[in-house]
Amino acid sequence: MPATREDLMTRLKELGIETSTMDHEPVFTVSESSKLDRELEGGHTKNLFVKDKKGRLFLVVALAHATIDLKQLHKVIGAQGRVSFGNAELLEEVLGVKPGSVTPFALINDTEHRVTPVLDAAMMAFETLNYHPLSNDATTSIARDDLLAFVRACGHEPQVLPVSEEARAAGEETA
Repeated sequence: MPATREDLMTRLKELGIETSTMDHEPVFTVSESSKLDRELEGGHTKNLFVKDKKGRLFLVVALAHATIDLKQLHKVIGAQGRVSFGNAELLEEVLGVKPGSVTPFALINDTEHRVTPVLDAAMMAFETLNYHPLSNDATTSIARDDLLAFVRACGHEPQVLPVSEEARAAGEETA
C-alpha cells in the first residue's frame, strides 16, 4: 500500500524537516497550477516520469516553465537511448501516485530503488521548492536542502544536472 499524505508528513517530521502545505482544488497541469505561483513563494515545478530503452526509470524534476528537450534528455541523465514517458500503471506501481500527482515526495514509495531522481540545476537555485504531497489537491513547500535530505533518506542519491535548456544556457554546474 503506497504512503498517504499523512504518512509523508509523519516521515518528514521524523527527519526534522519543516514544511508548509496549502490545500487547493486538484490541478493536473502546469498551466492549471499557475495561480499557485502567485500565492506560494519559491520554485514551482513539474515532474517527468520517464524510462529508457533498457527499462531504467528516472524522475526528472524541473521548474514548471522549464524547457526540456526530450530528444536530448537521455544524453544529460545517462539513459540508454531516448526516453519515453512511463505509463500510469508503472507510475502507480513504482511511485504509488497517479498521473497529475507526480512528485519527488513519491520516492517514499520506491522502496526497491528503481527510480533515479534527477533534479534540474536551475530549479535547485531556489531556496524553497513546491511539490504535491502525493496528491494534486495540495502543494507543500520545502527548503532545497531538506528536499535533498528527504530524497537521500528514501535511499536515493539525487543527481543535480542541467536538464533544462535554461540551466544549460546559464552554465549551471552539476552537484
